Amino acid sequence: ITWKYGKNERCVPEWLQGTLLRNGPGLFKVGDTEYNHWFDGMALIHSFTFKDGDVYYRSKFLRSDTFKKNTQANKIVVSEFGTMIYPDPCKNIFSKAFSYLLAAIPDFTDNNLINIIRYGEDYYASSEVNYINQIDPMTLDVIGKMNYRNHIALNMATSHPHYDDEGNTYNMGTALMRFGMPNYVIFKVPVNASDKEHKKPALRKVKQVCNIPFRSTLFPSYFHSFGMTENYIIFVEQPLKLDIVRLATAIFRSVNWASCLRYDKEDITLIHLVDKTTGKAVSTKFYTDALVVFHHINAFEDDGHVVFDMVTYKDSNLYEMFYLANLRKETHEFIESNNVNFSPPVCQRFVLPLTVDKVYIDTVLKDTTAKTVMQGDGSLYCLPETIFEGLELPGINYKFNGKKYRYFYGSRVEWTPHPNKIGKGDIVTRKYIEWTEEDCYPSEPVFVATPGAVEEDDGVILSSVVSLNPKKSPFMLVLNAKTFEEIARASIDASIHMDLHGHFIPTQEHQLT
Repeated sequence: ITWKYGKNERCVPEWLQGTLLRNGPGLFKVGDTEYNHWFDGMALIHSFTFKDGDVYYRSKFLRSDTFKKNTQANKIVVSEFGTMIYPDPCKNIFSKAFSYLLAAIPDFTDNNLINIIRYGEDYYASSEVNYINQIDPMTLDVIGKMNYRNHIALNMATSHPHYDDEGNTYNMGTALMRFGMPNYVIFKVPVNASDKEHKKPALRKVKQVCNIPFRSTLFPSYFHSFGMTENYIIFVEQPLKLDIVRLATAIFRSVNWASCLRYDKEDITLIHLVDKTTGKAVSTKFYTDALVVFHHINAFEDDGHVVFDMVTYKDSNLYEMFYLANLRKETHEFIESNNVNFSPPVCQRFVLPLTVDKVYIDTVLKDTTAKTVMQGDGSLYCLPETIFEGLELPGINYKFNGKKYRYFYGSRVEWTPHPNKIGKGDIVTRKYIEWTEEDCYPSEPVFVATPGAVEEDDGVILSSVVSLNPKKSPFMLVLNAKTFEEIARASIDASIHMDLHGHFIPTQEHQLT
């Protein structure tokens, strides 16, 4: 791939050495069968390797068991989030029903299309189920399929773990009825968990940090991510809930798994604060109004408080917009049919006091208007501060993860669920800058820091960009993170799909894998 440089630039920074892995849906039709939802498409992994001023592109469909079964049958035979595959009527439906009811929770697909995550020194394609696929970050080949259940009692786990300064990985999952009392599980995989010589999985050293009981046994909260500071885990138990009975019987009700999510706008949102060291939850009950959250931005501790920022919605209609029938509409038709129902993303800040006096608590920190209000039962009602509207897929300089920070980057979401702009928000000044280009759709912005950088925004932004214009090739975009001015772009002579999330692996980490 050859570079085209920005107006005032002559070269890509020499220090930019490593590989950006991207993951997302890439195949929506197999034979004569098609998926219903964008989140169903079979995983396509992209890699952009930066080396000595050059960039090398590679892509490969994730060779999951789901991919193999579908391609061998030349049709979709494994159910996904929005596409349910029903049993062959020639088979014994009663036998199938009995086995499903015994298990209570169906076996899920291993089509891991959401993100690339790290446990120890191993990299995995992940989604939100019990299966993950270990990949070689250089060749993109599948090394092996892993099942969380073989190492810890989980039915589902997020694709947005956290990594502490030592390199340990923290993640959260859900244990349903197969494992006794249902609960949410926080777990940790140490940085030294990999054993490549003996080919042992990093998950063998997983340690449970904490269990949090469901508020409602048959209606656990759905969660896509969580927050982490130096000492605490923040889990938001939102009223977007998974209907367990409906999930277990979906195949017989002729409904897909997406329909098993229910949003209760009359309910509250509980906020759990867990000590990472002791595994004990803070006894204070924190709550706020009903909301939906997919992505946390960052969290930190400040003057006896835990501060956390996340992207919230007033409803759960976002999922509906991603049905392929919706996305295939003409622009004006899409806007007309979805504008009324579309709840824009809002970046909000919440502040939780670690020490609570039995008095009314007003604004708690000088840098924010977020506050908590003491209720008659001793609980604290949280009133957030709105930081910015219209940004999703947030990212930060990860060296500031769990620490007080100033800048965040994200994809601008306006008339379409597919972002056509990427931007940078300054939490202190509330100023905003963005990059956009006609007919272009950039992926989530990924920040890579300049080696030895002191300033938080000293680095570059990477984003893979696709275009609806057939005359414009897709390209890798490199921006100056301070100014959002274009440094360079590299056109790619290949078909690239819009993706979801990714992970940048510096060259020194490559040398370990």
